[in-house]
Amino acid sequence: MERRSFLKKAGVGLAGAAAAAAPAVHAQSAIRWRLASSFPKALDTIFGAAEVFARKVGEMSGGKFTISVHAGGELMPPFGVVDGVQQGTVECAHTAPYYFFGKDETFAMDCAIPFGLNSRQLTAWMYEGNGLKLFREFYKSYNIVNFPMGNTGAQMGGWYRKEIKGLADIKGLKMRIGGFGGKVLERIGGVPQNIPGGEIYQALEKGTIDATEWVGPYDDLKLGFNKVAPNYYYPAWWEGGPQLSLYVNTKAYEALSAENKAIIECAAAFAHTDMQAKYDAKNPGALKQLVAGGTKLHRMPKEIMEAAFREAMALYSELSAKNPNWKKVYADFDAFRRDQNLWFRFAEAGFDDFMQQQKL
Repeated sequence: MERRSFLKKAGVGLAGAAAAAAPAVHAQSAIRWRLASSFPKALDTIFGAAEVFARKVGEMSGGKFTISVHAGGELMPPFGVVDGVQQGTVECAHTAPYYFFGKDETFAMDCAIPFGLNSRQLTAWMYEGNGLKLFREFYKSYNIVNFPMGNTGAQMGGWYRKEIKGLADIKGLKMRIGGFGGKVLERIGGVPQNIPGGEIYQALEKGTIDATEWVGPYDDLKLGFNKVAPNYYYPAWWEGGPQLSLYVNTKAYEALSAENKAIIECAAAFAHTDMQAKYDAKNPGALKQLVAGGTKLHRMPKEIMEAAFREAMALYSELSAKNPNWKKVYADFDAFRRDQNLWFRFAEAGFDDFMQQQKL
């Protein structure tokens, strides 16, 4: 065999052997998801949490994993997002789980129930208690993998055309109230109305409703409720710390690599913290602006708070007797709440009480 021919064949053989020995390298294909929000774009804090999440996913994946964010009504109705994710119409959604208590009352505990947990306590239950574990089990039948993604903090008690002085003023009151709180409002004489955020102002302006609640000063100022209802109450006994959730279609989630699953988890956790921070930073200035414009601040009458508390506890007992899903989750939730309130009444409440009396 000629030397040149031998070297040529040997070179080809060595190259083939090297190629066989080297690990296969495949270009990672781009992932494109769609996220359906239940909120309008005008609410930059609550809708914006989904945008923050999508941006972080893009950054952490080096642009290989992109998620387009769509406001309520763009791809599906605001209250249609659970069905959308469950059926795989979209890969994910961002919403307030208590909107869907009609499917199962247990949804509400993934967001807020009257006299439930505040924002820090709920985050603690989800991440360090059994909350996330219990809801992962609950959502399996809906083809959903859930992640905490945002919290507004304790909300205001809403806007009323007329002053509310006691329980008698609740009788027959038509109030837009989100999610599960309406069940308790109904038990103390009110008439709950479930209306998406983008439609509330018109209903209040036209007199279709007598009162409304949304979140707090920053969002409420944007929505203009102060223009048609001068009385602003606090606190929202129905929302001590409502949590928003990211819902991901199970099939879409399981198709992700371990790296991309971690990206989803971390981006959602970042958006969770970011949303709370935005509300805490923006609400004080908005409240000052509202009061300067003539808004009348009132504390929710104790009579109403106590009546609502009694009815809420009675409702939870009734649900535990008839809904196995509720019973399982609420038993753990209730025990965690008891210990949290025991702790918070000392250091946290003691510090807050002192500081809020100081003239700084």
